[in-house]
Formats: sequence, C-alpha cells, structure tokens
Amino acid sequence: MTTLKSKLQEDLNTAIKGRDELRSSTLRMTLAAITNEEVAGKEKRELSDAEVLKVITKEAKKRREAADAFAQGGRAESAEREKAEGVVLAEYLPQQLSDEELNDIVAQAVEEARAAGAEGPRAMGAIMKIVNPKVAGLAEGGRVAAAVKKRLAG
Repeated sequence: MTTLKSKLQEDLNTAIKGRDELRSSTLRMTLAAITNEEVAGKEKRELSDAEVLKVITKEAKKRREAADAFAQGGRAESAEREKAEGVVLAEYLPQQLSDEELNDIVAQAVEEARAAGAEGPRAMGAIMKIVNPKVAGLAEGGRVAAAVKKRLAG
C-alpha cells in the first residue's frame, strides 16, 4: 500500500530525473511542509494520508493567494509560476465540488439546521457544522462560508 507521502517522493525522483524544475521544486516544498508538520508536535510522527492531504490543500491555497497577490502587484511572471505550482498540487487533491454540488449540500444543511431549530445568526454555525464534514477536502472553507451566507440571505 503506497502512502500519499511516498507517492510524492517517487514523483519527486521522477521529476528530478526528467529535469522538470517546476514539478521538482513544488514537490520538494510540499514534502518539506509535510516534514515540518511531522515534527511540529511533542514527538515526531508519520502523517496519515488524510493529514498529508490537509498539508497539500494548505500549500495549494498558499499558491492561489500568492498568485492573486502577484497578479494585483503587476508581477505576472511570478503569478504564473504560483498558478503552475498550484496545478501540480491539484493533481494530488480530490476533485473539487462544483458550485452546483456545493449549493445542493448547503441547501440540505440549511433544511436540517432549520428542522433542528437553528435560526438567525446562530444558524450559520449550525449549518457549517453539518456541511464541513461532508465537503472536507472537496471545497475550501471560504467558498463554503460564502455559499452558506448566500443561502441564508437568499
């Protein structure tokens, strides 16, 4: 059984052999982030695939934010590089939910929360508690929150 971390390591070796600079540097940074996470606690531990996915998701989000910042700062080349690194990382992440799929999940959660008596501002938290486990790794928190707010305003 190949772990996600060992898959990243194998892909890094392949990228180095193939002289794929973008892929090898992206995977190197990601593996470093995973190692940092493994030694972050009181004792060194091996991350589960789910935890490795969280690290990759965080790294991909950093790339998106950096790309936006570079684009706004008129640094198109740097923005493109960050986007390209994000594309490499996306290969290791589950397919993201479409807006339609996310809205369907949110709509169901709103019904569930209302049925449980959650109303007004408190409803947001109740709905997020229902939605988050269903969309973990498939949609970013900010996107989920926006969909819930839109639905509640709706």
